[in-house]
This record gives sequence, structure tokens and C-alpha cells, in this order.
Amino acid sequence: MTIQHHPSDELLLDYASGSLNEVWSLGIATHLALCPTCRQTLARLECIGGALIETLPTSQVSDSLFDRVMGRIDMVGGNTSDGLETSSVETWHADPEQCHTDITLPNPVRKYVGGDIDILEWEKLGFGAHQLRIPIDETQATARLLRIPAGRPVPEHSHNGAELTLVLRGAFFDSTGTYRRGDLQEADENLEHQPRAEASEDCICLVITDAPLRFKSVAARLVQPLLGI
Repeated sequence: MTIQHHPSDELLLDYASGSLNEVWSLGIATHLALCPTCRQTLARLECIGGALIETLPTSQVSDSLFDRVMGRIDMVGGNTSDGLETSSVETWHADPEQCHTDITLPNPVRKYVGGDIDILEWEKLGFGAHQLRIPIDETQATARLLRIPAGRPVPEHSHNGAELTLVLRGAFFDSTGTYRRGDLQEADENLEHQPRAEASEDCICLVITDAPLRFKSVAARLVQPLLGI
């Protein structure tokens, strides 16, 4: 498994500093469970935050990322008591024995849904897809598992806010590229797309959003409030 699409430096930095809310932390922690490259980056960021900068191979960290890390360290001041929101999702460290790449749902997601993919009770979305809403008490963002049928698209849409889509099984493609297991897509208000699952198998994704989607289809907009998307 070769992961091509990773979280932005800014998201990894926010995760390392503990400033992401629980929903966004779940998205990043789940990617980290699948991605050794980002686990290594996270470890370097945590070392920087621990005032171990002089021990790091600085060539591995870009100047812009270094500047943002130092700014975040100054803001956090060693804790999160200055109004930064902390997450109950455990920080994911580089422990290969915990990565579970041989099952569909990585450990961070399984902790919320109680097991792997075979126990899930899916909710129909009405256009061939199914979802499972992940029970997180968070008013500013939502998390769900989305299952797109093989070879089928989801309705074309844009976004009222930010969206993370992490592939856990299969693959999907849109105007920005192809995403396979472990790949993470970051979307915002500027992206209008229609993801389509590859024909070989259903695509199962973890989807994080902080605002409702903007569907082009009237039918999709009508059922949107009922489905929480």
C-alpha cells in the first residue's frame, strides 16, 4: 500500500499541538494509523514541541513548517489552557503493532463503532450509497463512514466548509485524482466534484465535515436534512 495523498502540514501541526476538536482528530488519527510517513512527521513535530529541535535532522522539515511549529509552541505555551480545544482522541504514535493494516477499520474508528466493517448497520442514503454516523458529541463537525457502490458516483456537490475524506477500502476518483486506502482528500468551498468509486469494489471512506454539503441535485437537497449531510 503506497499512500499518495497526506494531510497538510497545518493539520498535522494542529493535531500535534492538541488544538483539533475530537472529530477532526479522529480523521487525522485514522490516517496516521495507516501512514508511516505521517507518523514519522508527527514524531518530528512532537520532538520540536518538546524543545528537542537541536537533535532533529532539520533538512527533513521545511522552513515554513518550522516557523509555524515555533509559532504554535509560543501560543500553546506547553499546555492547552489558553482557550485551545483539546481532543479525547488519543494521540497516535508510531507503534507498528497498533496499525492494523490487515483490517478495514483502523483502531481509532473501531473504538467508536465497536468493531470492524462486518458488524456495521448501514443507513441508506437513497442514491445507492450508505452511511454510518459516528457518535461524537460535537456541534461544529460530523464524522461518518460512507460506502459508495462499485462504479457508482455520489451526487455532484460543493462545500459550505471543510471536508476530509479518508479511503479505508477500495478507491474513488474525481477531478483532483484517484484516492486509495490511506489516501486523504482535503476539500473546501472552492472544490466542486462528483466522487465515483472504482469498478472493482465498493469504496468505504471516513468523511469529516464542518458544514452541510451544497448539492446540485434538487432530489439530494430535499433529503439532505433527514440524512444529516
